[in-house]
This record gives sequence, C-alpha cells and structure tokens, in this order.
Amino acid sequence: MARQLEEQIVGRFPVGRRLRVLDVGMGRGTQALRLARAGHQVTGVEQDATMIAAAREAFAGEPEGIRERMRIIEGHAGDTGVHFLPGSFDVVLCHGVLMDAEEPDALLAGMARMLAPGGLLSLLVRNGDAPAMRPGLSGDWAGALAAFGTTAYGLKRLTSTLAGIGAPLHTWYGVRIFTDTAPDDAAVPDDLDALLTLEDRAGRTDPYRGVAGLLHLCGVRG
Repeated sequence: MARQLEEQIVGRFPVGRRLRVLDVGMGRGTQALRLARAGHQVTGVEQDATMIAAAREAFAGEPEGIRERMRIIEGHAGDTGVHFLPGSFDVVLCHGVLMDAEEPDALLAGMARMLAPGGLLSLLVRNGDAPAMRPGLSGDWAGALAAFGTTAYGLKRLTSTLAGIGAPLHTWYGVRIFTDTAPDDAAVPDDLDALLTLEDRAGRTDPYRGVAGLLHLCGVRG
C-alpha cells in the first residue's frame, strides 16, 4: 500500500515539494515515519497511549532533521477541527480507523475540511462489499454466512460519501487479495518481492480488487 500512496503523491504534487501531511489514527507511526524520511512535514493524531509510546520510540531513533519534521497530537480522530484550521494539509491519511469509528461520515467530513484545494485524502478501510471472503477462505462457514447480513462501507457508499464532502474519489485499489487470511505473525516468505508484485498487480485489476480484504481509496479536494 505504501507503493500506491507514493504513486498518488508523486502524480499529484511537484517533485521535491515538502508536503503538510496529517495522519489520523497514526498507530505506531510507520507511515508517518516513511513520509517524514521522504522530506515531508508530518503530524500524527493518536489516542492510544501504547501506540503513542511506540511511535515516540521509533521517532527517537531517527536523525534530528527527520525528528524535526514529525509531531504527535494526543487526541481522538474526530477532533481534527479542534487542533487545526481548515485547509491546513496537503495530504490527509486515515488508514484502518474508519471501520471502528462511531460516526464515520462525520469523521470523513472533518478530514476533508483539513485538506487544502487539490489535497489528497487517503483511506484504508475493510472492504464492506466482500465481508464473507475472509471467514469463507479460512473455512469458517458459519461466519461467512453470517457476514452476508452485515453492513459496512463498500465502494459505492464511500464513493457517494466522498463526493458529498467535496473530496470525490480519484482512484482506488484492493489490498490483501491473496494474503488477507495470513496470520499476523506469519513468517516473511522467501519470495516476498514476487508476492508484493502480485498483490500490487491484483490490487489494480478487476475483478480481483473488488474482493480484496481492504480498500485503499484516494479522494481529491475540489
């Protein structure tokens, strides 16, 4: 997914421009750190104390020039309007947060307001169009059947929502097409490069991306 985000940033902004990035629900700061290393000014918002501690530890090991480009705000994902003025950022990330939000539409609208004109909104969400895939591929037949009764964000609903908040969908990818059932502690395969290439190719190709475990959507502020 990092490759997809880099592709969108490179395709939208002039080469060498230092971007103002907001990472909403930054977790351990993996993506924030990657962008700071690339030269961007990154602000992370996170409410989990354990995650914040892990991020601070990771940042502490970086050279001073990179540390100076990173800032952590302790707070709720929905409170961006409390901390920042509208239009303060060129890129806003929200990866793996929206599916757990109590008011996802309000969260999305708040993040869109943070974007400057032409800014990029990057979302990573559980694919609400294929909830039965993961339990089904894992052999959990009862869980797969029950998943047909769930409602979650799918591509159609997200497309409509993004248009409504002024950051219409620009492009989208599937993430974890072939690896969604792999355990978190699975060993790194010897042929990792081939796997990443396959996942990237499938994530851009129909019909594979439509049944991915996750959707990566990129909206652009009008």
